[in-house]
Amino acid sequence: MRDYDMVDSSGSPLRVGLVGLGSLGVRLGRQFETVPNAELVALADVNESNLTDAGRELDVPRSAQYADYETMLDEATLDAAAIATPNGLHYEQILAALDRDLHVLCEKPLATAVDDAAELYRREQETDRVMMLGYQRHLNPAFIMARERWATGDNDPTSITAEITHDWRSYYETMDDWRMDPELSGGGHLLNVGSHVLDAILWVTGLTPTSVDATVEFHDDDQYFDTQSSITIEFANGALATVSDTGIVACTREHIHIWDDDGAVYLEGREWDERTGYTIDAEGTEHDPYLDYHGRRTKAEAFTESVLEGTEPPISVRDAFRTLVVTMAAYESGRTGDRIELADRYAFGDDALLG
Repeated sequence: MRDYDMVDSSGSPLRVGLVGLGSLGVRLGRQFETVPNAELVALADVNESNLTDAGRELDVPRSAQYADYETMLDEATLDAAAIATPNGLHYEQILAALDRDLHVLCEKPLATAVDDAAELYRREQETDRVMMLGYQRHLNPAFIMARERWATGDNDPTSITAEITHDWRSYYETMDDWRMDPELSGGGHLLNVGSHVLDAILWVTGLTPTSVDATVEFHDDDQYFDTQSSITIEFANGALATVSDTGIVACTREHIHIWDDDGAVYLEGREWDERTGYTIDAEGTEHDPYLDYHGRRTKAEAFTESVLEGTEPPISVRDAFRTLVVTMAAYESGRTGDRIELADRYAFGDDALLG
């Protein structure tokens, strides 16, 4: 068990500076507004209009609004940084926050290169600061139920199928969104959306991925922005996962079906509503367990709790690292046509990163 430094919660609340004020950043800011033991005290964004609008909505004064995030980190009195910027900026911004001895909450992905993610993992192991990522399914009661059955339970998954769909067609047609900028995005639909499903599979099962074999369709000649993919993941226990991801359909649906010798857990979602789950027993009977979706924590609540109590966050750097390894292996397999053996391709001297 890691030892984390605790912030004294008897006096002032956790002081948070938010970097990135697009729609995701503003939503994260609203979450911190509802946390009694946290206070959003500073904002940073390169877009002046975003700063002004977010400052007004989140009640952060102009004097605490910064065009440069490093100036905010240096000048504002902070305990933590929350990062909701485009993917390609996460690595440097996380390092900048850690260099200033701050706790960090960063939206996914951890980084856009595996080497960078591995460095962040090592840095996280050397600090007593809390680092948490934004894979919110870790906070969903249905996914927690599934994890208790497998990753922290006694059952062993044998078969996994998953699908996620989402409409990205306008992005591919115009190519003017930051998600279509190689330096900011880091990839296409799989990295930006499909990785939520890959993360969920790895987290709830606790299995060790050993190889990835993928067919990937790309929008561009440079094979950077994927539109859809079919991925097979093999695990050390012999289980297989087949994952379908597409960004060229009309609406959002999500399905993750995981079987073991005693039955299955089905995790389902539509659009961006709360994902739900039910179980199937060995005789094929479906059961709808009572799960308190209304009582679930937000990312801001979970992060604040981990910092104030000195506990491991529910979405760890290790979780995000494993997800990025599998995601980038799928891209490599799609480009080369080869099956990617993870231990050979991503050996960092610490096999526990994948185990």
